[in-house]
Amino acid sequence: MATFELYRRSTIGMCLTETLDEMVQNGTLSPELAIQVLVQFDKSMTEALESQVKSKVTIKGHLHTYRFCDNVWTFILQDALFKNEESQENVGRVKIVACDSKLLTQ
Repeated sequence: MATFELYRRSTIGMCLTETLDEMVQNGTLSPELAIQVLVQFDKSMTEALESQVKSKVTIKGHLHTYRFCDNVWTFILQDALFKNEESQENVGRVKIVACDSKLLTQ
């Protein structure tokens, strides 16, 4: 299964990367094992989002910037409103990165 490294830039991904870097610098962990952990993190995040997340969200906002490069869409929205069945949240600025899920099965 192919995976994207997108989730490494999430809060939990950044914390994991920082911790692994620290462990490699301290000699607690080999660089090869740290890379294996990150690859497993990518796979686990992809699988969890595919199988465990069932909610849907509607997003409305002012499109500031968009681009499509290497089969990856990037949208930057301003004054975005996120709505689901239970609540809604206003966000001043948000960056959305989206990839074609069909590429994961290749």
